[in-house]
Parts: sequence; C-alpha cells; structure tokens
Amino acid sequence: MMNWNDMGTGMGWGMGFGWLFGLLILVLLVLAIAALIKYLRK
Repeated sequence: MMNWNDMGTGMGWGMGFGWLFGLLILVLLVLAIAALIKYLRK
C-alpha cells in the first residue's frame, strides 16, 4: 500500500486503475457467489 505522499504524478492513473480493478473484482466475486448459491439450491 502506497502512502498518499508517494503518489504524486501517478495518483490519477493509479487511483483510477486501482478503483476500476477493485470494482471489477467485486462484481466478479458477487456473480460467482450468486452462481454458487443457485447451483447449491438445485
């Protein structure tokens, strides 16, 4: 984890990419859990 002081020039790209990547992982995780629940309920 980087400190706020170290981010400087890469802050915009780093934060945007990290946020997008985190959101993508979160969506995939939710979909995987939903699929697992549906599969187990059969």
